[in-house]
Amino acid sequence: MPNRLIMRLSVQDVRAETPDVIVLSFSHPRRPELPAWSAGAHVDVHLPDGSVRQYSLCGDPQDRSIYTIAVKREPDGRGGSLWLHETAAAGLEIPVSAPRNHFSFHPESGRHVLVAGGIGITPLAPMAKRLVAEGQRFVLHYCAKSRSKAPFFAELEALCGSRLRPWFSEEGTRFDPLSALTGETGSELYVCGPQGLIASIEEAASKLDWPNGKFHMERFTALANDTFVPEPFKVVIASSGKELDVPEERTLLSVLRENGFALHSSCETGTCGSCECGYREGDVLHRDVVLTPDKQKSRLMPCVSRGKGTLVLDL
Repeated sequence: MPNRLIMRLSVQDVRAETPDVIVLSFSHPRRPELPAWSAGAHVDVHLPDGSVRQYSLCGDPQDRSIYTIAVKREPDGRGGSLWLHETAAAGLEIPVSAPRNHFSFHPESGRHVLVAGGIGITPLAPMAKRLVAEGQRFVLHYCAKSRSKAPFFAELEALCGSRLRPWFSEEGTRFDPLSALTGETGSELYVCGPQGLIASIEEAASKLDWPNGKFHMERFTALANDTFVPEPFKVVIASSGKELDVPEERTLLSVLRENGFALHSSCETGTCGSCECGYREGDVLHRDVVLTPDKQKSRLMPCVSRGKGTLVLDL
């Protein structure tokens, strides 16, 4: 898979949205338009220490002069959010990738149920704006600790009206997934937020026999599985017949790179989708949080996914 375009963009504006969330807007210093994007897309932000962070675009896809992201300060994170909070200022140039979308939105599919938890509102806000613009039926459940800690709440309240359902735990209201989703199983369900929220919605959707094709989610963190024990496996490159061994202590991605396959990668935790590649045969242990069940039948993320026995890769 070819590398994504990396652009050196200028920070146009930085503003505080909540006590722990800033909103950054980027523009190109020489070009009037940036690559197009659609609701659900994210960009890679490349930091000075060589690390890369993914942030959902939360502005207006029709305005190609800027990209807008929201960054929550994570004191116990890996340092990327702290650097942006402490350093980002108008005029600063930062490498930013062209957008990628693994959380694609289909507003023509009828009624929609959107569920956001905290900073998980970022990919869902453009979806809500488009649904309003197109006169589609929807409801947006927004879960946060309080009104003051909910990014874009005032804007969404004005936009959505009664279609916005706020759930603020510090104000005495808590989201009940089973109650909220009962009677909605014909709707398209889009969910983004912390793992606990997503797990509770998955459980409710399972009880309601929610169709897999109508359940769309985006996770910000990798899958946690303390009991997973990696085992060695083999891969065959379909185009050449070359065979490779992947030992238990190494990733498929590292072995492929060592053998001349320059796959792009970013997070290397199965959350960004940058290293996606195809396979033709074999059993795959999918450990990413990006690919849908249908795509997992022919695609995998070599940074985290592994095989059982032998895999035939389509490279």
